[in-house]
Amino acid sequence: MNADAELLRSCCNNEYDTLKEVIVCEPKNININSLINETQKHYISIGVDVQQARIQFDHFTKILRSNGIDTLELPTKRLLNEQVFTRDIGFTIGNMLLVGKMASEVRREETSVLQNFLSSNGIPYYNIFNQSIEGGDVIIDNEIVYVGISQRTDWSSYLKLKHFLNEHTVTPLPFSHQYLHLDCVFNILSENLALIYSPAFSRQEINLLSEKYDLIEVDQEEQFSLGTNILSLGNRRIVSLPNNKKVNNQLKLHRYEVIEVEFDEIIKSGGSFRCCTLPIRREMSS
Repeated sequence: MNADAELLRSCCNNEYDTLKEVIVCEPKNININSLINETQKHYISIGVDVQQARIQFDHFTKILRSNGIDTLELPTKRLLNEQVFTRDIGFTIGNMLLVGKMASEVRREETSVLQNFLSSNGIPYYNIFNQSIEGGDVIIDNEIVYVGISQRTDWSSYLKLKHFLNEHTVTPLPFSHQYLHLDCVFNILSENLALIYSPAFSRQEINLLSEKYDLIEVDQEEQFSLGTNILSLGNRRIVSLPNNKKVNNQLKLHRYEVIEVEFDEIIKSGGSFRCCTLPIRREMSS
């Protein structure tokens, strides 16, 4: 543990309050060198256009800043090809920023970069995990914390988090292991609305979620382009891909402002807008 309650500036209680501060990392070294997810298998023969990925990332971060969001940028390291996906290496729950543990060996050094960055910027954090847990599998909704049980997040880490967060209801959500993270098949838009790709879940999990949320179904085509992996900026503003037209139309029908951003080069490596942002501060939406 490296935290002092009196110094904590982190605060995230859900996925949809107004985003104020986020950690990102430029895709300066993005590359598909080691296949570590299913999406990369589809693009290994053509690879990633690094220059185009950097242009898209720059446009995305400009949109964040234009919406009043502070963007803190991690330093890049040459051999760390997945650094753009900052959500995976940590997550903020309430006033606690927790550093995860990566399942893939090629990504484990990313957590050291994050810890050094947090320490040098005076941002306290907790490092409590011995087994793998990745932020893409952790989705929060105030007192409820959903933890996807996947190839990347170990059951023992779920139990550790459940014990650590004794004032929260920490709920496991197993899903099909062919999908990378929970946020690739599920995401929360508000206290009673969520996106879901139902084929990834058993009937038990779908029933559990449908008791709390009206579920907007994402089809197979838009799941592949990570239709659930939107980013909520708060105040009913959502960043989403232009080509996920059915998802975007559903969001608009529910009175969300959809900010469409091209991100196809970065998606080739397996993540979209939620994957590329590690929120450390959200404030209750007006």
